[in-house]
Amino acid sequence: MKTDTYLKKLYANRFDSRQMQAKVALWKVLIDDFLQNYVPPDSAILDIGGGYCEFINQIRAEKKCLIDLNPDSKLFANPDVKVLNIDVLNLGDKPAFSEEFDRIFISNFFEHLRNKEELIQIISFCFEALKPGGSLLVVQPNYKYSFKEYYDFIDHQLPITHLSLQELLQTVGFEIDLIIPRFLPFSTKGRPASPWLLKFYLKLPFLWLFLGGQMFVKASKKNNRGRGASQFCSKYKC
Repeated sequence: MKTDTYLKKLYANRFDSRQMQAKVALWKVLIDDFLQNYVPPDSAILDIGGGYCEFINQIRAEKKCLIDLNPDSKLFANPDVKVLNIDVLNLGDKPAFSEEFDRIFISNFFEHLRNKEELIQIISFCFEALKPGGSLLVVQPNYKYSFKEYYDFIDHQLPITHLSLQELLQTVGFEIDLIIPRFLPFSTKGRPASPWLLKFYLKLPFLWLFLGGQMFVKASKKNNRGRGASQFCSKYKC
């Protein structure tokens, strides 16, 4: 079976039409009540691996781009989203990516990579594609707090913790602005499962310490490309 055919069947089996609609509603709350705070409305933003466009369609930004291998992404994207069906891991000798962004957003993508070398490639690509002063935003399962469920999904391959991701980001040249080790629940199939519950959850960070299985990271490419000291939010326990 071809990879694209397999992935279509996999995700069709994982999320039915009702669940897909529910995910769009959950993303709207997550964006309005949290993520939009880190994305200026006049910015240029790139979403990597955001296949069904739940994030890129709803985030407010002046310029919006999506990179995804699935050609069907264009069917889900709003007219103001530029869709690029390119493989960041296989650019080869092609010219360097010409776009420069103020923000790059990646959600639930790194765990699907086959090895650490691919992760290094992706992070390095992000560093080069960002404008000086731009930021990478990551929502990602944290293996440290989700190891029991991490491999319940057949396409999860690479285990990553907030500490290993922090080390890689700093090695590439990013400065860590914020790490929340325990943020969202591990899966949208878990709690909270409705928009109003998610809104309530986001307003009570102490709940994140008990239910959070995913991390949130904001890392910036400083103007001098220097490496700054890490800053963990003192409210959150690592």
